[in-house]
Amino acid sequence: MPVQVQQGKEAFSESMYSAADRVQVSKRERATLLVSVLIIAICALTYELIVGTLSSYLLGDSITQFSLTIGLFLFAMGIGALLSRRINKNEVRWFILVEVFIGVFGGFSAAILYAVFATTTVYYYTVMIGLIVVIGACIGLEIPLLTRIVATRNDLSKALADVLSFDYLGSLVAALAFPLLLLPVLGVTQTAFLMGLFNLIVAGTILYTFRNRLPRRATNGMFGLVGFFTLTMTAGLIFSNPIFDFFEQQLYEQHIIYREQSRYQRIIITRHQDDVRLFLDGNLQFSSRDEYRYHELLAHPVMSAARSHEAVLVLGGGDGFVPRELLKYEDVERIVVVDLDPAMTDLARENPLLTDINGDALDDPRVEIINQDAFRYVQESSDLFNVIIIDLPDPNNESISKLYSEQFYRFLHDRLTPDGAFVTQATSPYFVRQAFWSIAHTIEAADYEILPLHTYVPSFGEWGFVIAAPSIPPQVSVPEDIELRYLTPEVLTAAQVFDPDIADIDADVSTLDDPVVSRYYIQGWRRWD
Repeated sequence: MPVQVQQGKEAFSESMYSAADRVQVSKRERATLLVSVLIIAICALTYELIVGTLSSYLLGDSITQFSLTIGLFLFAMGIGALLSRRINKNEVRWFILVEVFIGVFGGFSAAILYAVFATTTVYYYTVMIGLIVVIGACIGLEIPLLTRIVATRNDLSKALADVLSFDYLGSLVAALAFPLLLLPVLGVTQTAFLMGLFNLIVAGTILYTFRNRLPRRATNGMFGLVGFFTLTMTAGLIFSNPIFDFFEQQLYEQHIIYREQSRYQRIIITRHQDDVRLFLDGNLQFSSRDEYRYHELLAHPVMSAARSHEAVLVLGGGDGFVPRELLKYEDVERIVVVDLDPAMTDLARENPLLTDINGDALDDPRVEIINQDAFRYVQESSDLFNVIIIDLPDPNNESISKLYSEQFYRFLHDRLTPDGAFVTQATSPYFVRQAFWSIAHTIEAADYEILPLHTYVPSFGEWGFVIAAPSIPPQVSVPEDIELRYLTPEVLTAAQVFDPDIADIDADVSTLDDPVVSRYYIQGWRRWD
């Protein structure tokens, strides 16, 4: 072994040992420290998930936001680990101060990011990076400091193994608790304050446990510091909902009358006079003033393209508007609505504003609701349908893009009768032209004949749809015996004509392996930001 390397290892070991030898923790103190490792690990990963989730909600493009967040956190943690080399004494005091810093900045992180985005989006990334660097650097200091405190001269390797084991266990707990419990029950802001409170409780516990090993003056001052910020964080936890509601309202022009954080998405309903609007993760889903334009063109032409209508599958459509249109057909015997989020379908069945618009369609005996991932349902179901209507969110991330992939459209062959047809909403051929035609080309690549359509929906702008059939080009018409508010033969004819600035252009096929449609979508909308 080279002399320099050996000397370096000896110096590192001596530094670790000398620091630990000055503390000589008892078994009870060691146990307290290891439990603290578990708690701070939960807090650390949760802060990453909070920043990534909130940035995805506010800015979209979740893959970019989470990649950036995780990368910056790891980088900042590395900086913190390097800084720990400069701390050669008073490890317990430094650890308590680090926990206070993490608790304060981590606890207020979500509220700060919301406030910045609500007032000016220009500095959002600057503030986000600043928070990540501060929180991440402090997190990077935690484990080296704790390891030095826990270790003695003879059990450094055991101490390191114990600390890392509890650290990894805490990360697992956070990874499970955040999507299954914390986010649906508390939301991001309240979760951040709760994690901040946990960090401060750890700081107070360590301070109390080691109070006899610290100078009395320093101890009293630190008790005051920890106590003050613990009360501040508790107040933030109690009043986080009004804080969050205030800043969230700044993101919407109309008054928010309903808000819910489900396991899968943020659900917002706004209202201004007779205009009721639904937003999922900040994205407009409908306006009650013009939703009929969208849903009539989505539902009725594809019904005319199919030979029969006994069984209809609706993928998405948890608001009940597509079933409302389908129930106008007397020969429809069964409608299966597959929507991932039970919070959405329950809301559409129970909220008076929504039931007034959808006509209580989801409570009709012909309608069956299945809360399941649409991709998985199409793969696993053995049922056949005459018509399939796909009313899913835009392909604004890789997760949703699987529902716009060639493989997904091929799976639909097994769910569709030979004389049936399906339609998908296909985002805007004007705002994200390449994404729209990517969807059309992807459906063609999956061995369908297609008919693209578009229409103007005032709350959305120019919007597009693609009808597909497995054997012959779809032939569409307007039903004569059904009362409609917008769709006429003239409107349907015009919907098949694409002006030069929205006409077909080169666009790659989107697959599970290469979801180009999401990249087209994000790039397209960035031109309009």
